[in-house]
Amino acid sequence: MSTCSVSKGCFVFKPSPKKRRVSQKTAIYFRDGKNGSEDSELRFDTCQSLWNQIKLETEVESLESELLLITASSVRSDQQIQEDLNKQLLDNVVSFLRRSHSEFQGKTTEWTYRMKSREIPTAALVLGVNVTDHDLTFRNLSEALQNNITPYIALLEAKDCSGIKNLMQKLMGQLMNCSTDVASLEDEDYVQVSQNRIRCSMKSLVDWYESVTKKTDSETLSKKRTSSSKHQQSPPVVVIFKDMESFTTKVLQDFIVISSQHICELPLVLIFGIATSPMIIHSLLPHSVSSLLCIELFQSLSCKEHLSTVIDKLLLTSRFPFKLGEKVLQVLINIFLYHDFSVWNFIRGFQLCIVEHFYSQPLSVLCCQLADAKERVNSLSHDQCENVRRLPSFRRYVERQEAEKQIALLTADSFLKETTQKLLEDLHVYHENYVSVLRCLHVFTCSLPKYPLGKQIRELHCACLENRVWETEDYESSLQLARMLNKSDLETILQQCVEILVSSAGNEFDKAVEKLKEFLTQFQKLEVAEAFQEQDVSVSSQKELQKKTDLYHLQKTLLELKDSRRSKKLTKFEMLRFEVVDYIDSLVRNYLVPADHKTLHEVVYFNTASVLRGHLNAAPRIALHTALNNPYNYLKNQALKSDGGSISNKAPDICIVYKLHLECGRLINLVDWLEAFSTVVTAVEEPNADTASSDQVDDIIQYPFSLLSSLTFVNHRINEPRFSKFSFVFAGNQFQKNKAGSDSLNVLEMSQKYISSSAVGLGGSR
Repeated sequence: MSTCSVSKGCFVFKPSPKKRRVSQKTAIYFRDGKNGSEDSELRFDTCQSLWNQIKLETEVESLESELLLITASSVRSDQQIQEDLNKQLLDNVVSFLRRSHSEFQGKTTEWTYRMKSREIPTAALVLGVNVTDHDLTFRNLSEALQNNITPYIALLEAKDCSGIKNLMQKLMGQLMNCSTDVASLEDEDYVQVSQNRIRCSMKSLVDWYESVTKKTDSETLSKKRTSSSKHQQSPPVVVIFKDMESFTTKVLQDFIVISSQHICELPLVLIFGIATSPMIIHSLLPHSVSSLLCIELFQSLSCKEHLSTVIDKLLLTSRFPFKLGEKVLQVLINIFLYHDFSVWNFIRGFQLCIVEHFYSQPLSVLCCQLADAKERVNSLSHDQCENVRRLPSFRRYVERQEAEKQIALLTADSFLKETTQKLLEDLHVYHENYVSVLRCLHVFTCSLPKYPLGKQIRELHCACLENRVWETEDYESSLQLARMLNKSDLETILQQCVEILVSSAGNEFDKAVEKLKEFLTQFQKLEVAEAFQEQDVSVSSQKELQKKTDLYHLQKTLLELKDSRRSKKLTKFEMLRFEVVDYIDSLVRNYLVPADHKTLHEVVYFNTASVLRGHLNAAPRIALHTALNNPYNYLKNQALKSDGGSISNKAPDICIVYKLHLECGRLINLVDWLEAFSTVVTAVEEPNADTASSDQVDDIIQYPFSLLSSLTFVNHRINEPRFSKFSFVFAGNQFQKNKAGSDSLNVLEMSQKYISSSAVGLGGSR
């Protein structure tokens, strides 16, 4: 392979598939990581098995790639969850397509059919602004339609359909690829040839559909009558516009008008993917075009409800040992709420947390099911026992023990292993009880005015993870509002709490269930007592009305009523309501202790929010500074390692220029900057090669300085008024003024002449 060229350039040679180096196994990355140890492969296996459990819970198909590669590829962990949430939507769309062309299949000639024959059945799917989740929705919709309605489905995007010609080419290309699945393998070559030869027009599409449907009809008739086909005899052609708002108005109008002329021959169905509002249809299409569509509106589930379901299945459960800390969970939720509303990206962030936790935490080998964790504790080495002793939560636990037990925990590995097993069991029981009591508290607070502890359970979960929730002002205001609930609401809330605690995995709520049931029976008794009390009051009032009262007795009665109002006693219902709220408060104080107060919480909780924020929240300025100041951080080249603030001439030119500009203050002298750069680049060259090196520097000097300027690290400034309209650029070793007819000056001459008035400002615009 030759590298000869008229101009200088970079030549890329792709290796052949036979010579490509086989990539390492993913477990090797765990072994070579910053906390590499003898159990790195076991940590990787645990990480992979944990994610397999999560996929099994969400009933996701198994992925062939390894876990570390999952985070770089498309993630499908929430696929089944979204399918369940959108099941009603998909069923409604499928039923809409089934009845859309019933007249076409029956070949009816009724007057109503002839009147509607020019209308194209159209489904408008309002999916919300979480555009990154739309691909999964449309993929599930395509699979549902292919399994039940038709094999002829085309998904069109605005970026591929700039004109009507491009749209028709894309449409026919996808439909003909669909027809290869229906047609026999012998006719596959014919389909591919016809796709290249035919003209992309609606007439060609109609002819192709007639030929394909006739062929499939003849094949189905030749089969036995007992065999049933999953598709209809004349299946409709479904065209899905994934991002309708991005399509140009002219393309949509032309396609709809042309398609309406052939709707009697081609059973076409349109599906519009809408992210904003259904009114966008009338904004893009005039009435003359929109009247050709028979539109039916379909609304998908809110992305916030989808997120609540994902958090409920993955985080608020005791089946999965891995947990997220308050700050990490808040980072993921903030990205969801303030960036993209994408549940897909939330799941990807959750996966990143799993991989990062098992990669950076040596004791994550114990982040597994309780029975497996106890077995692994027995096989811990001395170094791993020392890692347990270094945990901050374990240190606090040791400080609370007696002196003899402290010595045993710090010196005897066998006693440490027994204690670790008990602590892991306590942590598992804590999670079981925490989830149940959290749901009970959410039932109490989700219907209060102004939602002091949040409307969603994820908000309450974050508040409980952050600190002791019962010490906050929001919790106190929630209790005050709960003490004002009426009897019917309290009975409903107590019944829901009983159901939550009965279905709980914890074994400590038997007494709590009995106590709540006792409260319910007392409320029922109050109803009966109040009914009898009302009857007695009505009888006594009638008797007193029959009596004659004088002015003295009337005044005495009024004074007694006044005294009773001043010293008003609580009713039985109010006293019972206070007891209920106080009992729920006691459950909260016992079971909703923050996770970081529990011993060994570092084993199962991922709390490094800064690492997650660095991966997910882009900080371009910091990344640029790191790359320019320390290129070894990204290139991993040993030759680029530098001690302290030294500048190596082996570094890229732009890194040398950037480090030199960091050594100066707010202003930098242009001549000194150029001379310093030349000195660093030619530092190791021979003394007799000055001429050649200077020519070399002149050839390469333009690129790093101009690139540093384009990155806004350098701002050109001219102090003299006569140079205020000029901007200087690097070209060889000369400055050229960007003005017609101006002369070019040598950089040294100009710098020496205007050294006091010409300067370059640093750090962007100031």
